[in-house]
Amino acid sequence: MEYSPRFRLLPTDEQRETLDWTRDTVRQVYNHGLYRFNQIPDSEGTVKQRVTKIRDELPQLKTWWTDLQNVYSKVLQTHIERIARNITNLGKLKAKGYNVGSLNWKKPREFRSFTYNQSGFKLDHKSGPDGRGKLSLSKIGWIPIRLHRDVLEDAEITEVTVKKEPTGAWHASFCIDVDEPEKPPVKSLTVDDSVGIDLGVLNYIHDSNGVVINRLDLSDDRERLEREQRALSRKEYESENWDKHRQRVAKSHARMNERKWDFKNKLAYYYTTHYKAVFLEELNVKGMLEGPQNARNKAEVGWRDLIRIFKHHGKKNGCYVVTVEPENTTLDCASCGTSVYKPLWVREHSCPTCGFETDRDWNASLNVLSRGLDRLGVVHSEAPPVETATAVSSDGGEYSSIVVDASRVVETGSPALKEATRSVAE
Repeated sequence: MEYSPRFRLLPTDEQRETLDWTRDTVRQVYNHGLYRFNQIPDSEGTVKQRVTKIRDELPQLKTWWTDLQNVYSKVLQTHIERIARNITNLGKLKAKGYNVGSLNWKKPREFRSFTYNQSGFKLDHKSGPDGRGKLSLSKIGWIPIRLHRDVLEDAEITEVTVKKEPTGAWHASFCIDVDEPEKPPVKSLTVDDSVGIDLGVLNYIHDSNGVVINRLDLSDDRERLEREQRALSRKEYESENWDKHRQRVAKSHARMNERKWDFKNKLAYYYTTHYKAVFLEELNVKGMLEGPQNARNKAEVGWRDLIRIFKHHGKKNGCYVVTVEPENTTLDCASCGTSVYKPLWVREHSCPTCGFETDRDWNASLNVLSRGLDRLGVVHSEAPPVETATAVSSDGGEYSSIVVDASRVVETGSPALKEATRSVAE
């Protein structure tokens, strides 16, 4: 499987200018290639053939545009070929019914990265103190890099993408191929090896073992972002003060995104390394966001990103990650299957048919587990994997469900994951 870890670059001021100049020059070459593509009639070949013709014009272009000699040739070729990929992707979207237009020229702020494909780069793991190294980029030089993970030491790197974030920070993304571990046979799976997860807004996660993960508290970050945005609105557009404050707004956005991204990856790592099968709800997020209530909260939790991250970690860790139909998982009784209507504000499930009582979200997670096992073809008992006498207490009593605060989710790969990560609600 392809894997693209990202690392922070630590260029000097002079190297920052060189990186910025290279990025802008590649942008102009891309715009020139798009201009030439629109000049070539469709009768002269397919999209790929016309783009190849433009790519072959690069040596001649360098004779009068001498600045291009200071950019690695493979980088220029890669971004001319990028036109063909972009047009192909637009065609796929159009085939799905999307109303798409045509490719436009890139403004300086819209073009943030350039790519070294197959050659022109070299990584030195041993230069500098622990956790540091150097990345050599042709025509630019050796740039210090922060290597916070050791995934690159024995990997074969096929591509490097250098990107400038809106905050002004530079990062390098490495494309590597890693062996995908084999998943255990489906026949060997049991209920104890599997977990069903209910996704919610009040509680971020409630799994079939009674573990509750609270939402990540971003209230302070959101207030900081609102203050910075108000201050930015008072600055003269595109002035020096405006540009400085724009970066402060971008840093506030980046902090929130990084915290959410880190939180989701830690959750996915924990579940895919402790279980052999994880089942999630296939939520219609787009339809939910179009609803009249809680639009910001629904967008902020990022269910679709969470599902995608779970599937990625499932491939890396040899775990089945399966999505199931979410309809009526909250209403259906996990013990007998009876549909029990309850409004959203009722947080407990009490079945009048069989007497099964538990938390509303716990009942939903048990249904997710049962549907996931059925979808995988795992033979399991129809009874829920909890005792029907177990009730969820609201006062933290003897039978209260297990709650894990967001702050208790430890760092990915930490030895602390081997210890208990559950805490009883007080």
